[in-house]
Amino acid sequence: MFGQLVLGVAGNGSVRSVVTRSGLSRPVVRRFVPGEDVEAALGAVTALRTRGLRATLDVLGEDVTDPAQADATVEAYGQLVDRLADAGLAQGDEVSVKLSALGQALGPDGPRAATERAHRLVERATARGVDVTLDMEGSATVDATLETLRSLRADVPRVGCVLQSMLHRTLADARDLAHPGSRVRLVKGAYAEPASVAHQHRADVDRAWVRCLRVLLDGGAYPMAGTHDPRLVAITEELLGAPDGDAEPRGEFQMLYGIRTDEQERLAGDGRRVRVYVPFGTDWYGYFSRRLAERPANLAFFARSLVSR
Repeated sequence: MFGQLVLGVAGNGSVRSVVTRSGLSRPVVRRFVPGEDVEAALGAVTALRTRGLRATLDVLGEDVTDPAQADATVEAYGQLVDRLADAGLAQGDEVSVKLSALGQALGPDGPRAATERAHRLVERATARGVDVTLDMEGSATVDATLETLRSLRADVPRVGCVLQSMLHRTLADARDLAHPGSRVRLVKGAYAEPASVAHQHRADVDRAWVRCLRVLLDGGAYPMAGTHDPRLVAITEELLGAPDGDAEPRGEFQMLYGIRTDEQERLAGDGRRVRVYVPFGTDWYGYFSRRLAERPANLAFFARSLVSR
């Protein structure tokens, strides 16, 4: 209920205008978004590497309004992977992309056109040694996103995807994706969804998350455990087993930039593979709103920062 309330308020155009135009919000935003350009993103990745952490980068922007904007997003990702490779940062890192940013919602032909753009992006990224993961958005887009995933994996099996445990359908989707080589980021979900398609209570979402993790591991998939929840982190550590030196891990942890950095370092220090989700760009409002909606503490931090200024 808290998250849906915050998202509802954030969706108000007047609220969006106040937050995005206010200089007071920028220092707070930088806790979650390191900057608006590639240079800021590369700086964040370099800093993460010194702490033993990997990265997945997201060029912020969603729900594009025309095909030219979607094509520009593909080019922005292309330039990003080129810069990563040229800086010697491609090995072990990846990029994440929302299909809405590639035009998935642009009319009846949107899903097909987004899939074609995704193929171009994946081809360019793979050539430079950078993995790609498809982000998951609202429940209405899941089928189209998984269809795009199937198309991409026919050429590049390493393309990853995201599953949200809050959705009732996700356990069945996890079973479909639970096979060797399948890279799946498992998250709780940060979109406001009705009870008809999603669990409404935290305990139910958490139980579904663990069930999905077990299914993925049992099927030989490579789960990317996207959580900051101490209890779920501990369960994941137990299910993955102790790190085995230089052997390829059974899965990894993924956490958001600027959140629980001490825990990120603890896990990496214990020999776990830890990847940090690094978003950057000028279109940061939607991402920032979802971070506030996830935890009351994030909203309180934002409010305190504005008052302290």
